[in-house]
Amino acid sequence: MAVLMGSPSPWLRARIFTQSSHYHRYNNYNYSASLQRRGLSAFASSTDAPPSKVAGEVRVRFAPSPTGNLHVGGARTALFNYLFARSKGGKFVLRIEDTDLERSTKESEEAVLQDLSWLSLGWDEGPGVGGDYGPYRQSERNFLYKQYAEKLLNSGHVYRCFCSSEELGKMKENAKLKQLPPVYTGKWPIATEDEIQEELARGTPYTYRFRVPKEGRLKIDDLIRGEVCWNLDTLGDFVIMRSNGQPVYNFCVTVDDATMAISHVIRAEEHLPNTLRQALIYKALGFPMPYFAHVSLILAPDRSKLSKRHGATSVGQFREMGYLPQAMVNYLALLGWGDGTENEFYTLEQLVEKFSIERVNKSGAIFDSTKFRWMNGQHLRSLPSEELTKLLGERWKSTGILTESEGLFIEEAVQLLKDSVDLITDSDKSLSNLLSYPLYATLASPEGKQVLEDGLSEVAASLLAAYDSGELFSALEEGKAGWQKWVKSFGKSLNRKGKSLFMPLRVLLTGKLHGPEMGDSILLIHRAGTSDVVAPEAGFVTLDERFKVVREVKFPLTR
Repeated sequence: MAVLMGSPSPWLRARIFTQSSHYHRYNNYNYSASLQRRGLSAFASSTDAPPSKVAGEVRVRFAPSPTGNLHVGGARTALFNYLFARSKGGKFVLRIEDTDLERSTKESEEAVLQDLSWLSLGWDEGPGVGGDYGPYRQSERNFLYKQYAEKLLNSGHVYRCFCSSEELGKMKENAKLKQLPPVYTGKWPIATEDEIQEELARGTPYTYRFRVPKEGRLKIDDLIRGEVCWNLDTLGDFVIMRSNGQPVYNFCVTVDDATMAISHVIRAEEHLPNTLRQALIYKALGFPMPYFAHVSLILAPDRSKLSKRHGATSVGQFREMGYLPQAMVNYLALLGWGDGTENEFYTLEQLVEKFSIERVNKSGAIFDSTKFRWMNGQHLRSLPSEELTKLLGERWKSTGILTESEGLFIEEAVQLLKDSVDLITDSDKSLSNLLSYPLYATLASPEGKQVLEDGLSEVAASLLAAYDSGELFSALEEGKAGWQKWVKSFGKSLNRKGKSLFMPLRVLLTGKLHGPEMGDSILLIHRAGTSDVVAPEAGFVTLDERFKVVREVKFPLTR
């Protein structure tokens, strides 16, 4: 056994197990032949110190592709990277992986940046911020990929492959027929220099293909999943540069992470198979390998991968639905992580203090939209009163329910309705419901008929008398104390109390069987009718208009 050190102060330890104790330096020709003769097993361990280049500094990255909206899974990956960096006093790097030229758009990139900013996941290096390891868009780093591809070509770790699409297709078909992995079996790994020069002279398109040892296995110590192993004979030589000169994902990622001195790669488990290719590239280029941590996928309730068919899945969609960024951060953190206590509510600052990668669960986490909605409601109601009032007031004005966004009516409405609001958008329905008066529909319902049969006409007659005399409005002008005094007197005059008093009063004054506290509701409706705060198109029915409706109702005979 021979131990190869990846750098003067590596934190990758690569162990090569061969039949001979003698290690050969590979050149263009003996590299392939020696690996075909002998097996290789590389063991990547995260037990040594980081390279001196970063002097022990933790550097993590979130590297989204700007090909669509930021998925909640991506947002959680960004969050875990952010929390890890902040908890270790390290750097959180944002890198845009935009090498998919056909699907990448500037609009998607801007949306991703906006979503991360909305979640308060500020990056230390990246687009709009800069840094010492830029550029931070892959499309601007092609010169680096070409430089390192040439280095691999010169060292013999990579060769030119002139196979046509048809030839590659036949290899896959043959492998399928033999029930073998679809590995490359062409002639170009062992082609002569004359054969290569002949194709170059013809102008034949070629790719750069990485030489993979034919035997052995690779192991990594994943910080979340523990030891993970791959057999190298299932991989085959893989392409790192396409015939159009564009680098392939795994090559770009390896070069970027290495040249940006990334110390920890925290990403989704769907990238775990990529680690095999990337580890081989790290070793071939002599780069120290980072720590790897692969986070499990976010699953739907049916335990399938969360996708659009399950409803909203992007950060932008949830923002538009009325979710708060602090609630999303809190909920995403709990999808696969916990601090070992029963606590479920955290601020971003508390998460930074509590977070550790060792407590990230390797099992898939279920995205429970009902719990997320509930958690958002808890965060919403925990906001300072002034902030919540401003938030809902601006919402009501922007949706055309109110003409103003601040004032006494808004303050009282927020306090009355906040318990029925889990999402900011819920507040529209809550306020509109308060302002409406569906009396006839309520009386026609099964529960409404029970109230009708309980002497509702008697209560209505007395209530109309109180309205006509001005007694009720005088009480409302005195506020809550005036209302409570009037209700007590009104109930005594009818020999009613409790439900037999309050249910018919609620139905007659609000037009509904259920709702927020009745006295506060009536006072707020009264205030709305004496001010211009409600927009004309909001469908508001004033108290005066409500009494007109009550007067027109043809009640059945009383009991």
